[in-house]
Amino acid sequence: MANNTLITLTDVQLAYGHHPLLDHADFVIQEGERIGLIGRNGAGKSSLLRLLDGRNVPDDGDIARNSGLKVATVEQEPDLDESATVYEVVLNRDDDHEDWQRPSRVQALIERLGLPGDARIAGLSGGTRKRVALARALADEPDLLLLDEPTNHLDFTGIAWLEELLRSWRGAAVIITHDRRFLDAIATRIVELDRGKLLSFPGNFSQWQERKAQWLESERLENARFDKLLAQEEVWIRKGVEARRTRNEGRVRRLEQLRVERAERRERVGNVSLALAEGQRSGKLVAELEDVSKAFGERVVVRNYSTTLMRGDRIGIIGPNGAGKTTLLKIMLGELAPDSGSVRMGTNVSVAYFDQMRAQLDENATLVDIINPGSEWVEIGGTRKHVMSYLGDFLFSPARAGSPVSSLSGGERARLLLARLFARPANVLVLDEPTNDLDIETLELLEELLQEYTGTVLLVSHDRAFLNNVVTQTIAFEGDGHWRDYVGGYDDWVAQRPAQAATQTPTKEKTASAKEKAARSADPDAPAARAKPTRVAKLSSWEQRELEGLPDEIAQIEARQEALSARLADGTLYRDAPQEVEQINAELATLEKTLEDKFARWELLESRRGDQ
Repeated sequence: MANNTLITLTDVQLAYGHHPLLDHADFVIQEGERIGLIGRNGAGKSSLLRLLDGRNVPDDGDIARNSGLKVATVEQEPDLDESATVYEVVLNRDDDHEDWQRPSRVQALIERLGLPGDARIAGLSGGTRKRVALARALADEPDLLLLDEPTNHLDFTGIAWLEELLRSWRGAAVIITHDRRFLDAIATRIVELDRGKLLSFPGNFSQWQERKAQWLESERLENARFDKLLAQEEVWIRKGVEARRTRNEGRVRRLEQLRVERAERRERVGNVSLALAEGQRSGKLVAELEDVSKAFGERVVVRNYSTTLMRGDRIGIIGPNGAGKTTLLKIMLGELAPDSGSVRMGTNVSVAYFDQMRAQLDENATLVDIINPGSEWVEIGGTRKHVMSYLGDFLFSPARAGSPVSSLSGGERARLLLARLFARPANVLVLDEPTNDLDIETLELLEELLQEYTGTVLLVSHDRAFLNNVVTQTIAFEGDGHWRDYVGGYDDWVAQRPAQAATQTPTKEKTASAKEKAARSADPDAPAARAKPTRVAKLSSWEQRELEGLPDEIAQIEARQEALSARLADGTLYRDAPQEVEQINAELATLEKTLEDKFARWELLESRRGDQ
């Protein structure tokens, strides 16, 4: 094994029952890599982490580790000694007693992370507990850090801290997360676990989206060619007499093999299908708060806050952990009375609530009972649907419909709660951290649903991309119980908030300048674009030939891009020829530039031909 290779998985298989989590999978982790591990809920991402740190062993295949490799794992829900102090947990005396520098290293970490060293674990918030678990892992000085949903329970400040920590991290890291903005900030490679296979894409999440689109198109074309060949062979074999007369046994055997390959093709599992029972419309006014204040003892959570919620508003509530976001929500919904001020509720308000703690789920109840107890049917948007079919829309098979909630993973619980939420007619949706545990594909579908929803949405989330894509207004905590309304999503709030005004000014000026340039280039009447009209020359014969040949040239470039993207998705490439990865990326960059030039040339020649 090369010195810069930490772990190599070769032809690894892992299954639970008849469900393959890893199907002859290959995977290589190099020094210094920050790998974003993505995939659907239940695909086996956490199981892969347990293989990497040695807690589990594969059913078959080989895992080779660098000699002396030190791995540290931070679980999605860290298991910490409730009676111990923060310092005692981070020190972790179960570890190497010969590490005499560990106490001083632990103290430095606690100070750097701003942790309360003397505080008991039992009294800590979810975000602080996550920081403690990260500190304990960092104190081990591992070569490889494994993080399972590290941004869950962290607020914006905590997420920014973790991004900075990982970008300066010298070791390698594998991170399971649904946070697309986080992946863009820290990942050097994206690995997708899809139907038992590990597909690798160099770069961050946005780059993965582009490469994956190319790869999927290549896969679609290959499957289409395969299906066409299979159909031709099926027609030939059905002629019967000709097949026997020609005695082409080799062709018969090939057809049999084609049928086997088609049966074994790893088909994409169905998509989550989301629809919402909106119920009756609320009145135009949903709620009006006037000079509302609320305190718990000496701590003021809301101070003299006024706002108006109208039907159709999609509002994000932003603030650090412990600021009082849930309290403010309850006041808005009339569930909690303020100490002073007034709350006026609108008419015909029907609320559906998504709880971040999943407290609405009875551990012993079956999935069917959770969705619609005592009935086999649900009403969705005026359509009657059988509960089994409805569960199937959320990727729960009929075989699991009778399973208890206790058997579900965190992501599956989130999906089930969404299914329950959407089965209840409501015109106000309250979503408290709905993105925790959801896979990226379901997140994007939920975004689309909320964008089309005509009712009112109140959203508490630390997922910056989700806030940007869903909300039209934000209510932000500004300290000392003060809350303020802003137009737009997370990025709009960052640009508008007072503390950022000084630092944001240059950026705004640059952005405005860029927008003005773009507008001038797009608007022929813009001052900078006005110029004396020039006579357009006719296409020469060689330019006409060039124009006719451009579509084929572009198709060839795109075909080469698809082939290179498919090569990058092969996990064995990083093990067998890591130097080739850089060469492929360089060629892809060159091809992209060439493609842009070809399209620009095509548009120019077409416009000149059109003027003739």
